Amino acid sequence: MSGEAAVSMCDLEFGSGTAEEPGMGSGCRGFWYERLVQPCLVELLGSALFIFIGCLSVIENGPETGLLQPALAHGLALGLIIASLGNISGGHLNPAVSLAAVLVGGLHPMLLLPYCICQLCGGLVGAALAKAVSPQERFWNASGAAFVTVQEPGQVAGAVVAEVVLTTLLVLAVCMGTVNKKTQSPLAPFSIGLTVTVDILAGGAVSGACMNPSRAFGPAVMTGHWTFHWIYWLGPLLASLLVGALVRLFIGDGKTRLILKEQ
Repeated sequence: MSGEAAVSMCDLEFGSGTAEEPGMGSGCRGFWYERLVQPCLVELLGSALFIFIGCLSVIENGPETGLLQPALAHGLALGLIIASLGNISGGHLNPAVSLAAVLVGGLHPMLLLPYCICQLCGGLVGAALAKAVSPQERFWNASGAAFVTVQEPGQVAGAVVAEVVLTTLLVLAVCMGTVNKKTQSPLAPFSIGLTVTVDILAGGAVSGACMNPSRAFGPAVMTGHWTFHWIYWLGPLLASLLVGALVRLFIGDGKTRLILKEQ
């Protein structure tokens, strides 16, 4: 690579800020690690922690608490992880969120595939750890925290619609709270975690309220349960496309919106 090419690569922006920031070191060395490698490692770590907590909350859940224990565990874990690691990678932990972030200009497209791979790998690690620490009887009684809510074809349409709507709320909370300049808030981690809690309480009995392909993928691999697994990819990804269109066309700020801008 020539010197000019290297400089042009170092001047790229990834999500927020430029490659050259105080404390990063100089040249492309800081660029490649802190702008490419470190965010991916954080997405893997954060996804593993989130999905470990989420799976364990389902496996250890008792009938007396219903959806409350998984809802609180997922929501609180997500909020804490975003608050701790979000300034490094954005704290997506979810391919649907990463796709929406690319669509609204909050993530460089070059990072979408690496983020998704790391999130799915994190899902595998988290689900495997949950299996390792759980009593086998509890693990299999809970289907390893895989999504088994949909049992027959008649439930599919309702589950897909629920996943689209629930994920739309989640992705909106992320995009409007962290990417859109007009609505950015320091309370975004709390809001995003609370959104997950609300979604699980509202839709857990309909679709399982996955909202996250990596959350579905890890337990599915650990248990071999793939029945209607596609729902937990289709619903969240459709929601990402919907939110991307809403933000870019209608509700984004002047910098993000593509139409109806002030002249």
